[in-house]
Amino acid sequence: MSKIAIVYHSGYGHTARQAQAVAEGAASIAGSDVLLIQVSEVDRHWDDLAAAEAIIFGAPTYMGSLSAEFKKFMEATSKIWIKQGWKDKLAAGFTNSASMNGDKLSSLTQLVILAAQHSMIWVSLGLLPSNSSKAQRNDANYLGSYLGAMAQSDSDLGPDMVPPAGDLETARLLGARVATLAKQFKAGKA
Repeated sequence: MSKIAIVYHSGYGHTARQAQAVAEGAASIAGSDVLLIQVSEVDRHWDDLAAAEAIIFGAPTYMGSLSAEFKKFMEATSKIWIKQGWKDKLAAGFTNSASMNGDKLSSLTQLVILAAQHSMIWVSLGLLPSNSSKAQRNDANYLGSYLGAMAQSDSDLGPDMVPPAGDLETARLLGARVATLAKQFKAGKA
């Protein structure tokens, strides 16, 4: 059984919906044990994170950066960093903002750096972008990311309406990719 932990912050519910889609994708891979952890509850889950083969990080992009609540979690991981407690675990990430761009790449880059500081192995999205003239807004990876899953949620709509189906499918595909690789990684270690 591969353990996949998804640690996330969501200010308005949109990123929580994206996190749920990541979890659904990871759970779709046989032999995956998936745990969703809100950063506000992380103090009860440090042991779960230590036991996970993969940790997927997620947060909204506010003002061109990860949310402050997620940054608090990042700083709290320094006790793990100093001992390199997450070394060689798989890592991946996702983010959401109201704008189509919203500087989401900056947030994903922050997550990659967090993983690198912990000596983790980053898993990219692994999808080509939907960038042909026939592309539709609900296609997977319509926002054209490579580093992780991006979603866009109109700020005047609730999480019951956004992110769009294609962005949620992108999140599911990221979760499935990480779970597949975690399974292969664990088998290879054995």
